[in-house]
Amino acid sequence: MSAADARPPALEVRGLTVSYGRRPVLADVDATVPAGTLSAVVGPNGAGKSTLLQAALGLLPADSGRTLVEGRPARAALDRVAYVPQRDAVDWDFPITVREVVEMGRYRAAGWFRRVRRSERPVVDESLDRVGMTAFAGRQISQLSGGQRQRVFLARALAQQAPLLVMDEPFAGVDARTEAALLDVLTAVRDEGRSVVVVHHDLGTVRARFDHALLLNVRAVACGPVAEALTPANLRRAYGAAGVPGGAAGREEEPAWTR
Repeated sequence: MSAADARPPALEVRGLTVSYGRRPVLADVDATVPAGTLSAVVGPNGAGKSTLLQAALGLLPADSGRTLVEGRPARAALDRVAYVPQRDAVDWDFPITVREVVEMGRYRAAGWFRRVRRSERPVVDESLDRVGMTAFAGRQISQLSGGQRQRVFLARALAQQAPLLVMDEPFAGVDARTEAALLDVLTAVRDEGRSVVVVHHDLGTVRARFDHALLLNVRAVACGPVAEALTPANLRRAYGAAGVPGGAAGREEEPAWTR
């Protein structure tokens, strides 16, 4: 048994139910993310994928259910989680540089309202380097392309050095080259023993690059190793008889990944 197998699950939800008014968005969802895995949350539009992440981390109120992070109640273990929201949840006109955004990942270690200590700077430098954004450290975030913005927020998450990374649609609006490069970083993070959870829409990429998947459509349709979760029968249950989405159309072109 590997070290990852011996650890408590990175994330576990039990009976999670969330409603908007009388409309259920999540209904009695049970799911387990094994430690040390690269895991995807997939399902059709409106399936509750983003709601699941936010409710699991206490960012949205749940009607019922509980969440554990590494075997502990989530609210008591949020320092073990680095969360990256959807890109449209961020005010990109806020006057802040790339480096300052990444330094925010060290605030818990440095203390809120304190400058990042000199001893923390190598962590920030390494995080910028891992996502290829060192050369852009002094640039305002408003001047970045979509893919560059995603890299910066991944760098901030890396700087937290949390055992669990939770990312809500980090590949939305980026080109295939940028997505592949970001996935290489996430795979390396997984190989270091950390756990990664990603909301994603491209089932082909999930099959090729991910270890584990939660297939969701208000309820949990399947949860387990990718080959077991994303069977044709399960996909029909989640997406309906009309079929499942293909490739990754609609991506914008991004500048070359530079280091």
